Amino acid sequence: MLRSLIDTERDFSAFVARVALGVVMLPHGLQKLLGWFGGYGFVDTMQSFTSQGVPSFLAALVIIAESFGALGLIVGLLTRIAAFGIVCIMLVAIFTVHAQFGFFMNWTGKQPGEGFEYHILALALALVCLMRGGGLWSVDRALIERRR
Repeated sequence: MLRSLIDTERDFSAFVARVALGVVMLPHGLQKLLGWFGGYGFVDTMQSFTSQGVPSFLAALVIIAESFGALGLIVGLLTRIAAFGIVCIMLVAIFTVHAQFGFFMNWTGKQPGEGFEYHILALALALVCLMRGGGLWSVDRALIERRR
């Protein structure tokens, strides 16, 4: 089971997808976990999510997936698990928050909220990671080569 989760080829495109997704997601996770980049930090983020009806267990999973999952993507450790977490977060974000504002981001500040175009890009990168694994220069790849 673990082998099928971490198995990956020497794939440069998988490397690019996982690092790009990890680098983009990490600041969002650090906002929620540590309050960096204008975020609220763990306690206030948990309070915000739970006050909106999100169960505390799921709120904690979002913070973990966006912070530690992003770090995992960057180094290529448990890539498919991290990517699955991002897929879940993006789908929930689209259908519960962003779909009502349409496709486009709020570039002009005239919309009442942000559209979901960013989420589609994150989903696409996460799906590449789910299908291809960590690819070249990943911890997953190093573990597979070591087992062989």
